[in-house]
Amino acid sequence: MDYYAATAAAGLLLQELGIDCTGELGDTPHRMVRALTEMTSSLRDGFDPGVHLTRQFEAPPGGVPQLIVMKDITFTSVCEHHLLPFTGQATVGYLPAPDAKVVGASKIPRLVTGLAAKPQMQERLGQEVVDALGKHLDIQGAACTIRGAHSCMTLRGPRATGASMITNHLTGCFLDGQVRAEFLALSRP
Repeated sequence: MDYYAATAAAGLLLQELGIDCTGELGDTPHRMVRALTEMTSSLRDGFDPGVHLTRQFEAPPGGVPQLIVMKDITFTSVCEHHLLPFTGQATVGYLPAPDAKVVGASKIPRLVTGLAAKPQMQERLGQEVVDALGKHLDIQGAACTIRGAHSCMTLRGPRATGASMITNHLTGCFLDGQVRAEFLALSRP
């Protein structure tokens, strides 16, 4: 990425919008590019879920796999349609296959925040999370519930302040009524 070209382009955009970037606003194009660079870092970093999910540990002995749920994972992403931020909390769960390994607690938040750090749709983010778990872990199923607040909806357009969107993505055993009900009960705020 050519940081100087991006900053110059941001300055031109702001100028065309009638925003005078002189005086106190002189560094605004720079700050704008820095913020978008941070919120879309996965585009340049080449985020690979496998890097995090291949570091696995033996499950506790006992034979019967237990549901694993990580709740209240906060993230920020950028709406791919408006390039405005959306924020949310994800709850991610998976049920390991019998005698399968598990990942460390920090890996699930890294997965969510890494997949969120690009222009994104909430619906796609949840699907990418469960797809990555299915690809890199030996599991019976995965689930991801996301509650997101979209500034493209709350700050413009309908200006629906306080509105949030909830999406569920379920695979494998999470499509079954009992496992699904347990996950959704654990997902509640």
